[in-house]
Amino acid sequence: MAPKKYKIRKEIKVGAFFLIALAVMVWGIMYLQGIEILKKNRIVYAVYDRVNGLVASNPVTIQGMKVGQVRSLYFSPDNPKKIIVELYLSNITYPIPKNSIASIYSADLMGSKEIEILPGDSPEMVQTGDTLMARTEATLGEEVNQQLAPLKHKAENLISSIDTLATILQQVLNKNTQASLIDAIENIKLAINNITHMTYAADTLVSQQKSNLARIITNVESISLNLKQNNDNITNILENFSNVSDSIAKLNIPTTFIQVDQAVRNLNEVIAKINNGEGSVGLLVNDTSLYYEIDKAARDLNLLLEDIKANPKKYLHVSVF
Repeated sequence: MAPKKYKIRKEIKVGAFFLIALAVMVWGIMYLQGIEILKKNRIVYAVYDRVNGLVASNPVTIQGMKVGQVRSLYFSPDNPKKIIVELYLSNITYPIPKNSIASIYSADLMGSKEIEILPGDSPEMVQTGDTLMARTEATLGEEVNQQLAPLKHKAENLISSIDTLATILQQVLNKNTQASLIDAIENIKLAINNITHMTYAADTLVSQQKSNLARIITNVESISLNLKQNNDNITNILENFSNVSDSIAKLNIPTTFIQVDQAVRNLNEVIAKINNGEGSVGLLVNDTSLYYEIDKAARDLNLLLEDIKANPKKYLHVSVF
């Protein structure tokens, strides 16, 4: 009976050793995965439309410090289009507000994924079983595509514009158009040459007339100085002219003109009567016989005066008492 009892004890020892080894192995595996069984932890969730290659055991960080890892991913039983990610958070003292965001992003250029918890400002803290808000950042390729999309669009528009321009040039640059362009270029050259000659002529004229221009400017300055020096005299002249104009304005010019016009009419009537032989002056002017008689009388009177001068005694009788 004794050997049998010894055999049972050996099996128990082997079984106990096996269980201890298994427990140590499980603990080691969990420890290597970042899951500490002997410490308190929190399990929270986040629901995504897409996870961009996120897998279990990917790190969970806050401000760059690892605070846990992705425990599992599975489709939502209520909505197959949603993916539920279970996050294992180790025992940390950092408080996580309930309105924090679990953001999936690319940790390096190789595209490995991580979840970064962006703390919110809610006074309530996350507890086990809570669901965080989710956000998926664009991958490096998506960001590159987003940056290159406007450039690609501009390049396509540029290529289209170049094609259109090439078509237009092919249609425009025919033989007739080429000849017209050549003529236009020649005309432009001639115009530029003419402008050059005109500019040279203007420069030459200015150079030749520089002394004359200087004298003209000097004369203008002298005139300006004289005007400035005789400003008082010019003012007096303008005042006198103003007085004269006021005096002329006070005259009854229309009445004077009417009187002058009437006098001219009367003079015309007198001249007309004289020309018609009316009146003494008219007879004198128009009657030649009267002219001759007057002329004869004047000659006789001259003869009489000469004879009186020559023979005064003949006409003068002096009696003496």
